[in-house]
Amino acid sequence: MDSVQSPDWPAAPPGALAANSAAARYGGPTPTPPSIGRATAPPPPAHAAPAPYRPPAATPATTGTHRVTPPIPVKILVAGGFGVGKTTTVGSISEIAPLTTEAEMTTAGIGVDDPGQRSGKTTTTVAMDFGCVTIDRSLKLYLFGTPGQTRFGFMWDDLARGALGALVVVDSARLDDCYPAIDFFERSGLPFVVGVNAFDGRLAHDLGAIRWALAIGEHVPLVQFDARDRLSVRDALLVVLDRALDRATREKRA
Repeated sequence: MDSVQSPDWPAAPPGALAANSAAARYGGPTPTPPSIGRATAPPPPAHAAPAPYRPPAATPATTGTHRVTPPIPVKILVAGGFGVGKTTTVGSISEIAPLTTEAEMTTAGIGVDDPGQRSGKTTTTVAMDFGCVTIDRSLKLYLFGTPGQTRFGFMWDDLARGALGALVVVDSARLDDCYPAIDFFERSGLPFVVGVNAFDGRLAHDLGAIRWALAIGEHVPLVQFDARDRLSVRDALLVVLDRALDRATREKRA
């Protein structure tokens, strides 16, 4: 098949119409040549695919005209002797799955770790417990449960660093195991509240006798609570916050 060759169009003089232009061939006004660059993008054809989705830029959350700020983190210790209910206390109030370091008790702990005759405890905390709970929009508590065994006492100094206060959990039937924890917080100067855990819903002694036996002053709050009940634990922690706030207020005035 013979090839078809386009005619050689003569070159147009400057400013004249090209011989093969539409205006020269069909008549009509000379189109205005487009300027270099575009002020606006041309509209997409009707069959064009939609533009890809791009999420809106993140903006700070606001409520009305006020900026919403994250809650202030506050560190609280849950301390006490062995088997008094510290892990249960953290687990019952935490709004997240609590981090625990429970290990099975073995025969090697006989004579060393005594959970008491009433306890069916088969595990023990070997490092710490951790949980958190939001009090309101401005305050969030981070709870650190200490190990109760004497051999893990070296960890208490690290766990207490930066804490606002402490809840010292006490078993009214085993007050002898609670003295080291109370001595620790009295020496450290950290505000603390003594919470007597009501095992089986009752106490072995009334609160007045427990205060006398523990030899704690009237300035130290002493409350009864149930480590298995979320609302009861909440009320005990609120006493810790009130105690810490009272101390901070007094130090500010001094």
